[in-house]
Amino acid sequence: MNTSNRFTMPSFTDLKTEAGLAELNTYLADKTYIVGFVPSSADVEALALVGTCPCNTKFVNVCRWFRTISDYTAEEKAAFPKTEAVTVKAAAAPAAAKDEDDVDLFGSDEDDEEYEKQLAERAAAAKAKKAAKPAVIAKSSILLDVKPWDDTTPMDELEKSVRSIEMEGLIWGASKLIAVGYGIRKLNINVVVEDDKVSMDDLEEQIVAFEDYVQSVDVVAFNKI
Repeated sequence: MNTSNRFTMPSFTDLKTEAGLAELNTYLADKTYIVGFVPSSADVEALALVGTCPCNTKFVNVCRWFRTISDYTAEEKAAFPKTEAVTVKAAAAPAAAKDEDDVDLFGSDEDDEEYEKQLAERAAAAKAKKAAKPAVIAKSSILLDVKPWDDTTPMDELEKSVRSIEMEGLIWGASKLIAVGYGIRKLNINVVVEDDKVSMDDLEEQIVAFEDYVQSVDVVAFNKI
């Protein structure tokens, strides 16, 4: 019986490859043999092309067919009906390896230019972001003791004189008079200063410059804000 007269011979990719086995597995999903309803020389040829049984879950149909044909003896296989030879398509050629002379180990000048451009753009963006942030102004809260000459010093005039001092970055705060003894009181006064704008040495010099009222000035507390 010549089965090739009634059935179209299939064509597969190299049956030792994943692609070829996948094609054969799909082909055998609804077939028992390569052609027709009985084993033929096409099965024997295909068996030789597969080589070893791919018994795994990926190619269950191929495995079933392979075991079926393998169970026949050599004499039985030789007696199978003859068919046309199984056609095997050439596998897709792998991508040609890039010639070593074409391998750019260090990148092209265009790549370098693009890289430098991206670096510059990122640096500019970072600089702009930093500039957009409000600058943090360092400030200090300072508590001063301003001491008069004696109990006859008019403390209201002394405080008025001290508060008359004006500097950029200086703000006078709360104050109180504290008894020292023998009727003498000192002025305890708070001041907030911007560290970059106000020098404590300059401030103390200006306070003691009111020599009619001020004997000395001391820093009682100094805290960063």
